[in-house]
Amino acid sequence: MFDNIYNHGFARVAVCIPQVKVAEPAANAAETMRLAREAHTMSCALALFPELGISAYTNEDLFHQDALLEASAREINGIIEQSRDLMPVLIVGAPFPLQGRLFNCAYIIHRGKLLGIVPKSYLPNYREFYEKRHFAAGWLQGSRVVQFAGQDTPFGTDLIFSAKDMPDFAIHVEICEDVWTPVPPSTFGALAGATVLANLSASNITVGKADNRRMLCRSQSARCIAAYLYSASGPGESTTDLAWDGQAAVFELGEQLAEAERFPQESQLITADIDLERLRQERMRVGSWGDCADSQSDKVTTFRKIEFALAPPVEDRVCLNRAINRFPFVPDDAKLLDESCYEAFNIQVHGLVTRLRATGMTKVVLGISGGLDSTHALIVAARAFDRLNLPRQNILCYTLPGFATSKHTKTNAHALMSAMGVSAEEIDITPASRQMLSDLAHPNSKGLPDYDVTFENVQAGARTSLLFRLANFHNGIVVGTGDLSELALGWCTYGVGDHMSHYNVNASVPKTLIQHLIRWVADRREFGDSASTILRSILATEISPELVPGDGDRPAQSTEQIVGPYALQDFNLYYITRFGFRPSKVAFLSWNAWRDAKAGEWPPGMLEQDKHSFELAVVKKWLRTFVYRFFQISQFKRSAIPNGPKVASGGSLSPRGDWRAPSDSSARIWTAELDANVPDEA
Repeated sequence: MFDNIYNHGFARVAVCIPQVKVAEPAANAAETMRLAREAHTMSCALALFPELGISAYTNEDLFHQDALLEASAREINGIIEQSRDLMPVLIVGAPFPLQGRLFNCAYIIHRGKLLGIVPKSYLPNYREFYEKRHFAAGWLQGSRVVQFAGQDTPFGTDLIFSAKDMPDFAIHVEICEDVWTPVPPSTFGALAGATVLANLSASNITVGKADNRRMLCRSQSARCIAAYLYSASGPGESTTDLAWDGQAAVFELGEQLAEAERFPQESQLITADIDLERLRQERMRVGSWGDCADSQSDKVTTFRKIEFALAPPVEDRVCLNRAINRFPFVPDDAKLLDESCYEAFNIQVHGLVTRLRATGMTKVVLGISGGLDSTHALIVAARAFDRLNLPRQNILCYTLPGFATSKHTKTNAHALMSAMGVSAEEIDITPASRQMLSDLAHPNSKGLPDYDVTFENVQAGARTSLLFRLANFHNGIVVGTGDLSELALGWCTYGVGDHMSHYNVNASVPKTLIQHLIRWVADRREFGDSASTILRSILATEISPELVPGDGDRPAQSTEQIVGPYALQDFNLYYITRFGFRPSKVAFLSWNAWRDAKAGEWPPGMLEQDKHSFELAVVKKWLRTFVYRFFQISQFKRSAIPNGPKVASGGSLSPRGDWRAPSDSSARIWTAELDANVPDEA
């Protein structure tokens, strides 16, 4: 089943906030099981409940009453029995007496079996907390086996619960205060292999505390390269001296995936789909994570692995319940988009400023086509010259019309150069191109309509050769304009072509981000109203190399009809290079992001006519194009690209930076995996 999260490395988790009754374990167990069954119907792999949720947290001295302890144990045993037909691993809280001491514990239960009991490591005993009055600290409890309900049960803080049939699904459990300490137990759990860190919490609410919890959980998920689940006590806990907001949340790699409504009047359950393969891939890439695990081997190697069979419903349809950004390089949130554009633009400007200072050059040469990439390179150069206090007249811009240059783009090129106040000239490359075609005895030189790759590259080469000689003549450097998307697809002319420059400010910027950067500059009127008007006109122009003649008014070629929509190809680029996902998973994510234009969020400023949707067959078609071009025919171009600053995470293909690959590889295993595991219809 293609449309099933468990076949693509995801696991659905639930965080539950039951309404509790103080000192009524039977009622609490009944509500726990009701939520557990709801999680089961939602195909969840895990259901987390709050700290001491079976007894309630606010029992105070009642915890030393045998009646309460016996009732809590009885209800835990009942939950174990009732869990036999449920898929989720249940993590519930209750007291556990052992050898004259009482521990605040998490019980990990799955399909009729108690997998283990984890005691709370660190007990708060300050301000409103008096846990040491009732409980013993569990941080020294390791490598122990205890008896519960007549069975031997692993007990301790050194337990990892790992699914045999989902190797990336491994759980570590800690309780409330544990995550507030300088070195939370979950840190060692993660280093020992846990990908899912679960925290049963009570945590009364005070003003501002919710943000502190989010910060701690978000940070722990980021530093441990893990998912972090948090469940705090909610309605029903005693308000004798405290209040409870029932905060529940799920985080992954520093990103919040879900959060419950706070201060609920009834029980709540939230779910999130965790990308386990993303966590595994990220740990594999971040070598310092593994080095840290080795440095803590005295603790990490003592963890005990408790295995179980999750048996997820892989033959059923389990749809993804997770927001997937259509544009992974472009945030949907207006504030984040503004911040991203500010940072990206200034990274580019800073890179060029530094290069000019280092070389002592005071002039740059740019070819201006009236398209997106050269437009953005020009506005970066203009801002760099402003910061260097150099006149913009030292930006030597040339529009270089050829056989297929349209009136529209040529007009925009001249208008842009004029609005930016740079030096502007036009040099027609058709005579030089005709001469080379004649020297080659190309059929087109004899009047035949032969517009092959040679015909195209003669023009690209003529432009680049001219720009380099102009740079020599004027003692400047050529600023490159080609972008990250073109490098990924090999959509550039190698060597003496748009592939080459002295310094390329766009080399790490994908096409989809360039569009928003230009819009950002236009909306902010960074270069005045006239420039903003021209920038918007350029944004509305279809992307084209303009190398094959058309009717003269508009571009005859459509790049996206040849190499695919840049929206899809930038998506493919991000998930294949940033996370190393197999093509079938990339197709699954892309299909979920793009199949319904009315679903989800779009980046601010997107026009309605630009909000497209793509069926799975279209996603598959262009993904096949991407993996073939990326893995098999274009690496040699990326192995020889000019310098340029890295701009975005997952946004560099420099052989000196993020991406080092052989030029002689085959795309066979990627295309085979795609064909084998992605149907034409879901």
